[in-house]
Amino acid sequence: MIKIEVIVGQGDVKAISDGLKKIQVGGITIMKVRGRGKNTNPKIHTAKGTEMFVPEFNDKFVIQIIVEEKNENEVIHIIRDNAKIGKIFISQVTRAVDISSGEENEKAI
Repeated sequence: MIKIEVIVGQGDVKAISDGLKKIQVGGITIMKVRGRGKNTNPKIHTAKGTEMFVPEFNDKFVIQIIVEEKNENEVIHIIRDNAKIGKIFISQVTRAVDISSGEENEKAI
């Protein structure tokens, strides 16, 4: 099993979720976070509109998905097709346990 973590903007979350549903990826976790990338954020006007302000952090979303390794490339393809900008991180999951049923690994996801 692998865990795929994706950092994207708000506008990409629904499209990625819909794409993953089409290939029967059932569970995803989405978290709203604040962060910055290597690029500078655009300037915005302050309340009165006379001064400019550069926010240090922007709103981002982290999507977590646990899938079998055989589905890795298909999931990455769907994410890349439905996101405009962001990052994908992939790591190994050594064990998964369903709390209510006690099922483990692929049966738990």
